[in-house]
Amino acid sequence: MQTIEMNKKAITLLEEWDPFNAGRKAYELEIANVLVELEVLDHPTDLAKRIRDIYEHSYAIWIPIEKCMQISYKLLAVKYEAKYIV
Repeated sequence: MQTIEMNKKAITLLEEWDPFNAGRKAYELEIANVLVELEVLDHPTDLAKRIRDIYEHSYAIWIPIEKCMQISYKLLAVKYEAKYIV
């Protein structure tokens, strides 16, 4: 799987995640920022913390780290699949 396919799957996962019930298309900036982090981070906890920081910065609403961990694992699974690690 190439990076384009990986990004499409990651975008779909993040749009479906919708932590603030703002609608699928409400997080374009946040999703773009998470995709940048996904490229460089490989540990689920590190990615989850960055996801939480990104979304909290935009919406000023706290997200439990457990919710961020769930999406982090899904995103990393897509990344590893794209790189044929799994």
